[in-house]
Order: sequence, then structure tokens, then C-alpha cells
Amino acid sequence: MKKTKLLVIALLVLLVSPVRADEGMWLLPLIEKMNGKALAEKGFTLTPEEIYNINHSSLKDAIVQFGGGCTGEIVSKNGLIFTNHHCGYSYIQALSSVEHNYLKDGYWAMNNSEELRAKGLYVKFLDSMTDVTKQINDACKDAKNDSERDSIISVVSNRLVKNAVGGRKHLEGTVTDFYSGNAYYLILTKTFYDIRFVGTPPSSIGKFGGDTDNWMWPRHTGDFSVFRVYADVNNEPAKYSKENLPYNPDKFLTVSLKGYQKGDPAMILGYPGRTNRFMTVSELKEQRDISNAISIKMRGIRQDILMKDMRSNPKIMIQYASKYAGSSNGWKKWIGMNKTFKTLNIEEHNLEDEAIFKSWVNKTKSRRKKYGDALDLVNAGVAKKDSIFPYLLYLMEGPAKIELSTFAFQTALSLQQDSLNTLKSVDKFYKDYSVSTDRKVAKAMLKAYKENVDSTMRINIFNRIDTAYNGSIDKYVDYIFDNSVFTSKEKLVQYLSNHTAFSIEKDPACQIMSSIMHFYPRLLTTYRSASKDIQDGKKKYIAGILQMKKGKAVYPDANFTMRMTYGSVLPYSPRDAVFYNYYTTLDGVMQKEDPNNWEFEVPDKLKELWKNKDFEQYAMPSGEMPCCFLTNNDITGGNSGSPVLNGAGELIGLAFDGNWESMSSDVLFNPNLQRCICVDVRYVLFIIDKFGGAGYLLDEMNINK
Repeated sequence: MKKTKLLVIALLVLLVSPVRADEGMWLLPLIEKMNGKALAEKGFTLTPEEIYNINHSSLKDAIVQFGGGCTGEIVSKNGLIFTNHHCGYSYIQALSSVEHNYLKDGYWAMNNSEELRAKGLYVKFLDSMTDVTKQINDACKDAKNDSERDSIISVVSNRLVKNAVGGRKHLEGTVTDFYSGNAYYLILTKTFYDIRFVGTPPSSIGKFGGDTDNWMWPRHTGDFSVFRVYADVNNEPAKYSKENLPYNPDKFLTVSLKGYQKGDPAMILGYPGRTNRFMTVSELKEQRDISNAISIKMRGIRQDILMKDMRSNPKIMIQYASKYAGSSNGWKKWIGMNKTFKTLNIEEHNLEDEAIFKSWVNKTKSRRKKYGDALDLVNAGVAKKDSIFPYLLYLMEGPAKIELSTFAFQTALSLQQDSLNTLKSVDKFYKDYSVSTDRKVAKAMLKAYKENVDSTMRINIFNRIDTAYNGSIDKYVDYIFDNSVFTSKEKLVQYLSNHTAFSIEKDPACQIMSSIMHFYPRLLTTYRSASKDIQDGKKKYIAGILQMKKGKAVYPDANFTMRMTYGSVLPYSPRDAVFYNYYTTLDGVMQKEDPNNWEFEVPDKLKELWKNKDFEQYAMPSGEMPCCFLTNNDITGGNSGSPVLNGAGELIGLAFDGNWESMSSDVLFNPNLQRCICVDVRYVLFIIDKFGGAGYLLDEMNINK
């Protein structure tokens, strides 16, 4: 039996099999067949057609991929977007200055004219998803090798996209694989590029708790920000223009002030990034012992330098706020992941899964022929990859993090092609760059790299350090920073006024990145070859699992495509004698307040509102002001900003984090421990209205009281 037929059989069985209501990142076109009954049993009153429908407006039309790495939702008839504070962070940072520090102080536009252009930000709407597995596999059935198959897939995919888009000029299409290449979907989207910043609370609310509370429960963070989509006069995507108008969406979410109770149904629609629920033991060990361990070590060194400088200088705080946040979020996640790999015995669990798979494969000759070498291919590929992977990671997390060198090298190449436009584009770099900070980072990264990488596998710049600088990294770095024209825009412009663009590549700052680029292909060839072996093995492994589990529903790994996850509002108990309730209140913010710790500062106005219990319609029936709550929805990175919906499909919160005790969830979903941390929409509206004074925004929403 061919793999294609096996997959079809597996998927047909999935359509009639029972599902786990709390686990799974489900594909929207299959909701009615896979999840319809379970949704009703869970307490949802909205129908699958109300979630996903390509002929009529549905919930999917109110969900956007926000900036490529997060999720947002349309909450008004005028294109208003809710997303997380940390999702809008880099765009808010780019608009901030010492004089107008929107990160620290917050910002609220009081009318459309005060909304600020968020340069580089886009949002993407899903138009449709169509299964094209048969078309792809039929076209590839006579392919003689992998190269020919890849070429055929490219040709067929382009044809499918062209036919589907037709004359609809604002639609874009792509063919995306699922189940490691065992299934394919044609996905059509529409992208809007005129997005404007409407408002955000100060970081003392939007980032309350900082790194200390990140990934932790109980949480008291108002993690939200507000943007707006603009369109042309025909309500279609357009480049930024003052003539553009607020977008009139096909669908926007109703906001509910009714709250929730323990056990109430909760649904999330969004764009989860990457999971590896089919991870093999060899891959797990690589993730734990190489990828996570090295990244934790190197980022920790760099982050300590950044934070010290950020805390000492308000300008550097703004310059490096987004850079630090992006680095530290992954850093702390990987620390938690390695911890839960151990405490939850993930390796032992995956060993059992592999043993079951091998036993199933070995029962028949046909299975051995099709899947017998699947795990061997993966394991061999991982072993090959691991021979160079540590050196690659130390390089990327070390010398490659020296901003001056990376910028100089890239700019030198660009200047040789287009001097004028390149000079115009460097303003952003210098706006968010501190020479003194980067000098410290450069010394620390080169030292850490040298300490951890064998001399035979280092970039060749260390030969120069040993011969010309007597092995002193400090002296070498000082030479670069003292003599490079890239340390300021003024120096760069002055140099180019007297020299050709081609001579700039001799600048000292280019040396480190040139050395990296000279060494990188040595690692890349092996890395690509190993990755291909792993990919081939995983495709067989997952195809076998689909057949082996043909009586159960098996959802594909997350891959930045829109998914639905559904479950309940629930508390949890992480360990003996410890119980965590399913919601927090503003009382907890005041209990955590620490004026001597910037992570736990509380604005005076918020304290005044709390003291006077000035909560109005946003309070719970008990009179308390809700902050955050928990669900057992299955999420991962990319779901940040996703709407949390009640049984009727109304907005009750925004997903923004996972909990510390289930940091291994990208590999294994633990129903007892995994929780999604959400900011209560009542807290969002309370901050907008009572704290921010921008209550006029609520007038354009549909609010169910």
C-alpha cells in the first residue's frame, strides 16, 4: 500500500474517531468532522460553521496573524485590534524616545489623527485552507529522486496558487506541508500593511512582573496593546497613506463582560508557531543537552550586560528593551523546558512511544519495509548534526551577536549596490544602538566562545588575536571599536564622502563577520545533509504513526497556520499541598508591589482606582477587579495575543503565556499541568477606560454585559 493511501485511510478514520477535548491544535477545515460533537459536549453553543466558513463570515475572519510572530483579533467595526503588549513591544519601542517613552509611560490616541504609524507592521487574514494532498502526491508519484520531487512540488504548488488566486489581486497563496510532508494544504491569505498604534498601558502594567513572573502563575500582567487596520477607499490593502480609512472587517468579535466560572468552555483561535509532538528520543537529547544548554549559557552572559546598562541609562533602556525581551523570553523558556524534561520524565515517555512503534512495525513484513528504517534515519541524522551543531550554536549565540560587526558587514555589501538607499536605512540601527554596550558584549561573547569551542573549530579571527594582540581579546575588540567608521552614522557618512563604497569592506568591524562567513559553509554543508536525513526519517515515522493510530485523532504539529484549541477554565495543583486558583485579581498586584524593584512598580493612578474600588462594570460579582485567568487550552509561541472565547464565541480574554510546570509542552501535552495564562478582557477594558481615559474606543465595540 502506498503512503498516500495510508494517509487517506488514517485521515478518514480520524474523522469518525473520538478526540481529546483539551489537547490538540486542530485544522479549521476539519473542525466540523473532527470536533463538532466534542465541542457541543464541552458546552460550546457556536457551530463549526460559525468558526470556519469560506462562503460566509465566520470567527476566522476576525483573527489575524500579527506581524508574523503573534496573533491578534479584530474587536470593532472600525478595524481595532487587540493583541499582547509583548507582541506590540518592538513597534512601540521603535516609536519611543527619551522624550516620548511609550514603553515606560504608555500611550493612548484620543482620536484617529493621534494614532501612530507602526512602520514595518502587517497583519494577515486567512481566506481559506484547502487540502491538496492528492494533487501533490499524484504529480510526484513518478519522481525519480528527492530533487525531482521537490521540483515537481514547486511547479504544482505555483499552479495551484495561481489558479486559486485568479484575478483577486490582493490574495496571496502558498502550499504548506503538514505531518512532515505527509499532507499538503493550499492556504490563501490577505495582508494589510497600514497598521497604526492606538494605545498601550505603561510597562508597569503591560509588563508587570518582568522576567521574574514570565512563564509563572499566579500572574497579574495587563499584557495587551491596541492597534488599528487601515485600508484604501475600497476597503482593500494599501500602503500607508493619510487618505486610507479604518478597515471595515467581515467579522469582529463580541466582547463579553459576563466573565467565567471554573469548568466553563474556553476556545482559542490563533497562529501557534512550532511544536514537536512527534519528537524522537535522540532529538530530545539534542534539544536538551545542546540547543537549550548552549543558548541558555550564552544568552545569560549577554543579557546580564544588557540589563546592567539598561538599568543605568534611560536611553539604553529604550534602545535595548525589545532586543532584551526577545532574548530573555526564549532563555527562560529553555531553562523551564530542561527542568520539566526531567521532572515529567519526557525522555522515558518518548522511549516508550518508540518501543511501541517498533513493536508495531515489526509485526508485518510490509510495515518493516515501509517504516522499519524511520527511526534509524532520524537517529543517524541527529548524530551527524550533533557533530557540528554545538559549534554552530556557539557561533550564532556568540560572535554573531556582536552588532557592530554584523551591521558593518551587511552594510558594506549593500553600499556596493545602492549607497543612497542604504544610508537612508541605517537610521534605525543607530537609533537602537549603544557603542559602549556593544563593546562590552563583544568582549564577553568572544571570550565565552573561545572558552567553549576547541581551537580547531574556531573562526580564524582568533589567529589574528593570538598573533597581533598577544591573545588579548580586550585589546582586539578595543582596536575594532576605536578604529571602525561604523560606530556612528556621522563617521560613516564622512568616510563615504571621501572613499568609494567598495573600500568600506576593509573596515575593522567587518573582520569578525567576514571570519564567520568564511567558516560558516564548513558547518552548513553537514547541517543541511543531516537535516535532510532527519526530515526523511520523520516523514516515514509520522506516516507510520498515522497508520498505527488509525483509531484515534492525530493533529499535525504547529507550523504558524491558524488552529483551534478548545478546553475549559481550570485551576491546577503543580505539586503536593499546592493549589493554584484559576483567576487573579487587582488585589494581587498591590500585594506584589515593590517600589524598589522596577519589575513590580505600580502606577499611582492604578493604586488610586484600586483603593477606591472604582471598577464600575468591569468588576466581578464579588466586587473584585479580575486580572488574569487560566484555561487548559493547547497553545505555544505564536498564540500570544490569541483571543480566548467563551462557549458562545465571545471574547473573554487574550492568551499570553504558558505556565512554568509545563514548559515541555511543545513536545508533550500534560493535561494535568498544562495551562494557558490569559489576561481578562474586563481588565483590558478597565485599563483602557478608567486608567487610560480612552473609553471612547469602547463605543465602537459590541460589548455583551
